[in-house]
Amino acid sequence: MNAPDDGGRNRETDTVNTPTIPTRAGTTSSPEELTADRVTKSLLGYGVIAGPIYVVASLTQALLREGFDLSRHAWSQLALGDAGWVQVTNFVVTGLMLIAAAVGLRRALRTGPAATWSPRLLAAFGLSMIAAGAFPVDPAGGFPVGAEQATTISATAAVHMLAGAVGFSCLAVALVLLARRLSGEGFGRLAATCRTVGPLFLLAFVAMASGLLGPAGIPTFVVAVLAVFAVLSVAFVHRYRQMPNTDGR
Repeated sequence: MNAPDDGGRNRETDTVNTPTIPTRAGTTSSPEELTADRVTKSLLGYGVIAGPIYVVASLTQALLREGFDLSRHAWSQLALGDAGWVQVTNFVVTGLMLIAAAVGLRRALRTGPAATWSPRLLAAFGLSMIAAGAFPVDPAGGFPVGAEQATTISATAAVHMLAGAVGFSCLAVALVLLARRLSGEGFGRLAATCRTVGPLFLLAFVAMASGLLGPAGIPTFVVAVLAVFAVLSVAFVHRYRQMPNTDGR
């Protein structure tokens, strides 16, 4: 089988002779595919904006909510108190966008490595975000101000933590599987980034949840969240660009 022609495609390759999986970049959708490809690209767009929306909304609340300390309080605690509905909405909307993006990723990848399980795991992460919004954590560390502080873990907080553990694990594995696909397509640097950031993100969560890092746990996890959502956005921008031209010309 002849190697695919790269004409018109902007792709980075590790070596000239690296076997690659053809993408659809640089092509034009057929009339039959045009509408479907436009829908796919729209769905992929949610993967680009989901992380930034979640991060900006969370950081804005963190700066505006009385008594919230970014170095001591987890973003999940923003779902507590009178203004907690804002963060609950943030969780749910972000989760729905991630699920939509997962559908788009499945449509875009079609077949081959990661085409099935990477989108499924990403959708599971989206569901975990929705669950995290529905089941809030307990008041702790003096936040919300004036709220009675929890002395034991409530059932809702336990569900929240379980949702995080499952969802974050799914996200890490989804990125590792996607890295395999990216590597096969010849995008070595992005593949290496996904393969590195995904597991490190999960490790940061475990270190924070277990108290292994002490006071540095929450700041470390915040950095990990920023990194993993940035990588996720870049990966979706990349996949969007591998879709055919759908401007109808």
